[in-house]
Amino acid sequence: MSPKLKTFTLGGLFVLGLSACTSSPTGRSQVILFSDSEMSQLGAQSFEQMKQNEKVSNDAKVNAYVTCVANAITNQVPKQSSFDQWEVVVFNSDQVNAFALPGGKIGVYTGLLKVATNQDQLATVLGHEVAHVLANHGNERMSRSQITNTGLQVSDFALAGTEYKEMAMSALGLGVEYGINLPYGRTQETEADIMGIDLMAKAGFNPQQSVQLWKNMAKASGGNQPPELLSTHPSHSTRIQDLTKEIKHLPQYTTPTPNCQA
Repeated sequence: MSPKLKTFTLGGLFVLGLSACTSSPTGRSQVILFSDSEMSQLGAQSFEQMKQNEKVSNDAKVNAYVTCVANAITNQVPKQSSFDQWEVVVFNSDQVNAFALPGGKIGVYTGLLKVATNQDQLATVLGHEVAHVLANHGNERMSRSQITNTGLQVSDFALAGTEYKEMAMSALGLGVEYGINLPYGRTQETEADIMGIDLMAKAGFNPQQSVQLWKNMAKASGGNQPPELLSTHPSHSTRIQDLTKEIKHLPQYTTPTPNCQA
């Protein structure tokens, strides 16, 4: 199938924006312009590019551990219409990071394992990242960028133009090294935190460890996080306070605790 191009005029974007209004899993209003299948194909393409450009870890023990935690999380996710199964890849890098992409792609950098020091803390991060996918945050960012750049032409599938490919990869949260910076906003981050700890608790992990994870993150950052007012992310202290409050309202799940060995 040859790539199609979406071109929106200002009036067309307004009408399309009205017709594309939907609600996130927490009830927040969203404008979503792209289909699940388009986002899944874009996520799969971006993931393949990352596997070619990044060093993939061959450590069997680390891979088994990360996959065990990721599978416990994704087993709690309803079957998705746009892909059949989740794929987990560990990247050998000092980055303290992880991500999840539309199409069921999960990437974890080995540097994260030095900060997320047990399975519950790793589950905090992976629950958060999977929540970004479930809440269509990448789609929301791309849609917002599309509306902001009125008249921009974006390929549905191939995204052959380098400028557009970089924008799309950045919108999926793959970082500035892959394109312009389109960070998740504070609202999206908080939403992913709320959904993420519910996912990890449902999977049998200890949500109390989410607080410790962010204490570890604060320590690892060495106090270099910008003031909350200037940041698109909640501050570590705000995140810890919000998670502490949210944990008190979690349902009492009865899922057995996973046994993922680091």
